[in-house]
Amino acid sequence: MSTVKETSTRRGRSITYIISVVLLIVLATIGLFTFRSANETARAAEKADQLIANIEATGATAPSRDQIIRVLGDDGGAVCANPNDALSQALFLSQLVNGSGGPGTRPVIAESRAVQGQLMIIQVYCPEELAQFQEFVNGLQTTDSGGQ
Repeated sequence: MSTVKETSTRRGRSITYIISVVLLIVLATIGLFTFRSANETARAAEKADQLIANIEATGATAPSRDQIIRVLGDDGGAVCANPNDALSQALFLSQLVNGSGGPGTRPVIAESRAVQGQLMIIQVYCPEELAQFQEFVNGLQTTDSGGQ
């Protein structure tokens, strides 16, 4: 039996060990983020499917699944950031106008379907905010005069 004489230095072995540990940590971090991303994507797709089903149950045409996932993600995006905050409600009300720009902008009695989409999104993505937002919507004057 023959024995091979060790030719590497202690410093060389230390560098090899350090590089190996750093690579292991980097790969573990990448794996963790990939797992979280896949989990969030699955959750976003599930919620998007639920929203599409709710929209289509009303007889309306829903946006594509990919569009919903890109805009709302798995947490509702900007819609669920603070839906009951005064600024968020003011922005929502600013969308219920006559469509004129500048000084010609006037509030209108909006079609009730205009607020139903917002309610559906909140119902699916942030149901804990739904009761308070429903109170806000109930205080709005809307009409059902439009067609399907």
